[in-house]
This record gives sequence, structure tokens and C-alpha cells, in this order.
Amino acid sequence: MSEKIQLSVSGMTCASCAQNISRKLESKGLHNVLVNYNSGEVEFELIEGIQLDQVVSDINSLGYKASLYEEFEESNSTKWNWDSTEIRFFISALFTFPLLAHMFLPFHLLHQPAFQFALSLPVMVIGLNHFGKSAWGSIKSGHMNMDVLITLGSFSAFLYSLIAWYLYNGSDLISNYLFFETAATIITLVLLGNIIEKRSLKKTQSALTHLTKIQPLQAKKIENALTENESIVELLAHQLKINDLILVNTGDKIPADGLIYEGKVEIDESMMTGESLPVQKTINDQVLSGTIVLNGFIKVIVQESGSNTVLSKMIEVVKTSSLRKPQIQRLGDVVSSWFVPIVILFSIFTFLMSHFYFNLPISESLLRSIAVLVISCPCAMGLATPTAVAVGIGRSARKGVLVKGGDTLEKLSGIKYIVFDKTGTLTQGKVTVKNINYLNEDIEKVNFLISVLEKYSNHPFAKVLAEKFADAKYLPIQFAEINEIAGYGVSAKDKEGNQYKIGSQKFIGAISEIQGHQVYVAKNDQVVATIDFEDPVREDALSMVSFFKAQGIKTVLLSGDRPEVCKSIGNYLGIDEIYSSQLPHMKVEVIEKFQKLGKTAMVGDGINDAPALAIAAVGIAVNSGTQIAIQTADIILLSKNELDGLAVAYTLSKETLKTIKQNLFWALAYNVVAIPLAAFGFLNPMLASLSMAFSDVIVIGNSLRIHFKKLPELK
Repeated sequence: MSEKIQLSVSGMTCASCAQNISRKLESKGLHNVLVNYNSGEVEFELIEGIQLDQVVSDINSLGYKASLYEEFEESNSTKWNWDSTEIRFFISALFTFPLLAHMFLPFHLLHQPAFQFALSLPVMVIGLNHFGKSAWGSIKSGHMNMDVLITLGSFSAFLYSLIAWYLYNGSDLISNYLFFETAATIITLVLLGNIIEKRSLKKTQSALTHLTKIQPLQAKKIENALTENESIVELLAHQLKINDLILVNTGDKIPADGLIYEGKVEIDESMMTGESLPVQKTINDQVLSGTIVLNGFIKVIVQESGSNTVLSKMIEVVKTSSLRKPQIQRLGDVVSSWFVPIVILFSIFTFLMSHFYFNLPISESLLRSIAVLVISCPCAMGLATPTAVAVGIGRSARKGVLVKGGDTLEKLSGIKYIVFDKTGTLTQGKVTVKNINYLNEDIEKVNFLISVLEKYSNHPFAKVLAEKFADAKYLPIQFAEINEIAGYGVSAKDKEGNQYKIGSQKFIGAISEIQGHQVYVAKNDQVVATIDFEDPVREDALSMVSFFKAQGIKTVLLSGDRPEVCKSIGNYLGIDEIYSSQLPHMKVEVIEKFQKLGKTAMVGDGINDAPALAIAAVGIAVNSGTQIAIQTADIILLSKNELDGLAVAYTLSKETLKTIKQNLFWALAYNVVAIPLAAFGFLNPMLASLSMAFSDVIVIGNSLRIHFKKLPELK
């Protein structure tokens, strides 16, 4: 028997920290361990025989602070704490810049060992606290990570400088053996890399906050229904039970999933289906929690409430997706798993060979041994990923594409499927008049009737028509009465007794020969005009779909709209697979199906898309979409021609991943060549320092090439 547990863990600063905790808990036999360093969450299944207190103690033994999970506090996600990476970087940079200045300025003080030591010491303390804790935790877990390299490289340079200061104090050669600035620069630059990644990533707590606000808090329960003692009792929505009868009036949020028992209403279901047009519902129709009644009132029999509603399940998907998204496996971490112990062993071997085989003094042998560690400094390896990511994300931003993190670029570069929502994504999300068919009446008169009657309706179609015919020619028709029937249409009579109607087919009573239109205009029960609407396809949708198909990526349309509409648009765009009439939980199931076949990207814009965006390997939101979709997504398309950004993001993701691999190869190759040279004394400390700087220049220069990558332009 297992129990699902969530803990809140502070002190995690990077993916390596998450890996340390995950490996520790898995080694204890825990199942389904999920760790998110960005949000500070740890989730696992507590099995019989293992005490929760022991799990907390194991996490704390790695240098972190674990406690039972508490609800997210949005204020904490936006505040800077004094132990944050940003503050540590600024403090480190403040002390590192004067250290670097001694290489260019002749001031005597800058060249004094004591002054350099005093400036580097605070940076070392910060490095020990920030990287050392993770490094020690990874060593204890038996898997050395990149933080071991960072700690080892910086403190080897620091120790090298201390020993040289002691051995050569007062000598003219001492400046050749001081590397306090190298030690401080390593820590400062890697902290900068952490900031680049951290600022690129966004937590999903804000999306959870928005979704939670949609949840209705109050409900009106009908007690003793259909009796003389019938009454209304207000209670919390989560207190409702199955088969309770509730009352929902105009403007209310529906507090539970259920069936309409009495009444008819017009409901805004856009947050669930993504469709902007209201839906008319009556007896025996299903309604969903969180949707809003625009007109009318209904009595609803509760089918699901609390955590079992569709909306609650949406919130749960978004919440857990931040944990379940696969952690990026940095190539540098893979390299470090064997590179670190090899460097340490080679350093020890260098000391032993220098002293016992070549008969060098202990001091010289020790310096040569430490020189191996200095030249194996992971600075270039530490810069390999963040510099490429920074350039890739920066260029994406200038092209109107906001990318939330380097791992997103890596995942996007490997997608096999791309899934599109329809409304507001492939289409413009704006209803327009597609066609007006005038039958048995003067065109000017019909236009005038539309302009006058539709002013009395709040229906979205009516607003579109009222705006379109606002300048219709005035005709001397005097109306005796005008009435709106919410959700159906408007009727009117003129002083001559003629009756006019504008609305749905059911409202007009249209004959079968002219069925299938969305709005009808009638005079004395005779149809005089029919009106059809459309949501036009985006101009760049066709070329965008063609682009991804040319890359060998399968395209999918996933929408809550009617099958005939989805099929028409999907066939026009040449989309490979089409799924219509999909509710949010159905969209999640479709995404999960494709995820099993290969990495899948989801493009959407509505609240109903949030769970699918969260569960996909890469969630992509258009800027015109809802705030929740934007908060949940990994990529946001900001430009006016939004779909162009998809091709840009994909191209840059491929280029960035290729650059990271090149950078890591160079960083490793540099060490493979330079370490033996240092061990045999062919590289003095000054040349070693220059070679390290050169390796950094190579890595940074290679990353800057992304600036000049030719990007596709959709037509």
C-alpha cells in the first residue's frame, strides 16, 4: 500500500540539486519520485516500511530543507530573497571586477596578494554555499555533477594561489602564480549562467492561481425541492454532493458539473471549449463547473463536485505537469559523471610521478598537481550551455518569440508531432459575416431591419451584424414593439401590422429547403435573407503547416468545435489528423497518446488548452490567448504574425542544441589536450590561464553564431 506525498524543499538551485534528491529517494526504495527545483516541490509514493520523518531527514542530510508541502504563495514567487542566485551574482561580480582589473591597470594595490585574497574570499564563501552544498550532496549520493567541477575548479585555483603566495612571497615571480581572479571569475560566470536559465524559466504557480480563481466558491442549494418548504441555502461549492439540486442565475458561475433539471440559459463555455460564442442549453443538457450563465436561470442536478469536476481535474493536470515534465539531461552532466573522478585521479598521479619518479621537490610536485586541476577548470564547460541558450533565447525574443528556458529549446528541437487548437490559433478568433443571401425582399430594407433589430440583442452574432450595418440607409419603418428572446433572436411589429424576426432557424421556423444557416431574417413568417458567419483562417497558417510537414513532423488539429468546421479547416490546411468536439480532459488524453509515440508540441490560446499545454513536451501559446494559456505554456508567440514565430522557434531550437553540443565537445577536447601538457610541465601557470581564457572565447564565439542563423519567413 503506497501513499502519495508532496514536500516543499528549499535550497535547490539547479537541476543537479533535483537529481541529487531524486537519486537519494530512489535509492531508499521510493517510487515515482518527481522533483522540481524551480518550484521547490518533491513528490513521491511513500511505501510501507518507510517513515516520512526518515525521508525528510534524508533530504536534509543533502543540505536542503524539507517540510510538508504547503499551498503556493504567489507573493513568494516574485520576491527576491537574500540567498537568491541574483543577489549572489551581483555580490560576486562586485568583488571580481577589481580582481580582473589588475590584468589591465598598473595600480600597485591591485597586484598585491593580500588585496587579491581579500577580494576573492567573499566570492569563495558564496561559491561554497551555492555550489559546494550541491557538490557535496552529489558526492554523497554517488553521482558527481557539474557543481563538483565548479567547486573543484574554483577552489583548486584559490588553493593554488594560497600555496604560491606562501612559497613565493616577496619574489618577483609571485604574480605568475596568483590565480585569485581565476577562482572568483569561475564562480561569477557560472552564477551568471544560472541566472540566464533561471530568468528564462517561469513557474506554473501563476497559472494555478488563475485557474483557481475560475473555480466557483459559493453555491445555492435547493432544500426540500417541489414542496411547500422549498428554500435556498448558500454553502461552499466543495460541500455539494451528488444529486443535490442547485439554482444558478444570470451572472453566476456554475458551481458543479451536472444536468439541467429546469430552465433554459445562454452559457459562456469559452474557458472549457475555447469557443467564443455562447451556447444555449435547456433541460437534460450537461453543464460544467466554472462556466458562466449569461442569460436566464436553471436548476441543476449535481453529478460531480469538488475535486471531481472537469475544472478541478484541469487544475490538477496543470499543477502536476510542472513536476512531470522530463528534466533536461545536460550533456555536461553526463560528461562530468566520469570526467571529475578522472581529473582527480590524474592530479594525484601527477603528484606521485613528479615527486617519486622525476624526483621533484614536494612543493613543485604539489604545484604541478594543482596546476592540473586549475587547467581542468570547468569554466568553458559551464559556459557551453548557458551562452548558447542565452543567444538562442535572445534572438527568439527579438523575433517575437518568448521562450521559457533552455530545456524548452532542446525539447522543441526533437518534436515528432505538433498539435494545434483551432479557434484563435489557426483561425483569427474573430467572427465575421461570411455571406448574406437576400431572397424575397429589397436589400436596403433587409439591411435596415438588421441594423435596427440587432441593436436590441446582446448575442455575439447580433453585435457583429449591428456593427456591420451601422451605416445602413434609413427607411421610414415605424415599429410598434420590439422584443428579444435571449439566446434565440429578436421579434418586432410595425404600425402596419407586419411582423419581423431575426434569429436562429428554430426561432424563425424556417422551412427545410433553406436549412443550415446560422441567422435568418423573416417578414410575416417568410424568410427574406439568410446569414452565415465564419472565423477566418490566419493568413500564415497554411505556410506554417507546410513548414512543419516539410521537417517530417506530423500535424494534428485538436478542437472543441463541430466536426464539419474542423474537417473543413483541417483539409484546407493539409493537416494530417483531426480531432473535433474535444473537452479539456479529452485534449489531455490525445496529447498523452501522441507523447507515447514521440515528443509532442501543443499550440493553443484558451483556458481549455491549459492542461494540454502543460502536459505536452512543449506548450506554445499565442499572445492573443488567455492569460492562463500564456502562463502555462513554455513558449509564447508575441509578434503580430504569430505563427511565423513557430518556424523561428523550431529553427533556433535546432541551431541552439547543435551549438551546445559543439561547445561541450570543445570544452572536453580542450581538457583532454591541456591536462597532460600541464602534468608534464609544458604549460606554466600563465599559459594555462591564457589557454583557459581562449577556450572561453571559443565557446562564447561559437554561441554568438546563432545571431547570424538564417531564419525562415512564412508567406
